[in-house]
Amino acid sequence: MMIIRTLLYTGVRVSELINIKLTDIDFDRCQIRINQGKGKKDRIVPFPDSFKELLPMHCINMKNKHAIYLFESSWNKKYTDRGIRKILSKYSEAAGLTQNISPHMLRHFLLTWLKKQGIDDALIQPYSGHKSRKSLEVYSRLAIEEAQNHYNDAIKNFPI
Repeated sequence: MMIIRTLLYTGVRVSELINIKLTDIDFDRCQIRINQGKGKKDRIVPFPDSFKELLPMHCINMKNKHAIYLFESSWNKKYTDRGIRKILSKYSEAAGLTQNISPHMLRHFLLTWLKKQGIDDALIQPYSGHKSRKSLEVYSRLAIEEAQNHYNDAIKNFPI
């Protein structure tokens, strides 16, 4: 689903997602402009080249419906925060998950994954929309906790 992919690939907040306009997307640069995000700040978030085919198809479909926003309901109204959460809840239930997927979980997943790939906070911070690099420490801790779990599993077989 496009909503889940967009949240997962960009790490935008749900309040930012619902305000993305079709005109905010730069397909050549693989970027989406976030206007008036948290703290009333504008920023640019990337999306992967692999999303470059699917996203334009969705946008063309939305333009054919005379949409302004990237995600609008069948009534040509932009989704609300609550509407997005409801959609994710339905997908979580359909997938048989014991816990609902939240937009923030997808954001955490992306930012933690980027940290685990060794990407420096200085590079992640402008995309994440965090006020400071210090705010990104939570993702480092999550990555370290996972590393600790892998270590604990592996050390059981340590030959000494």
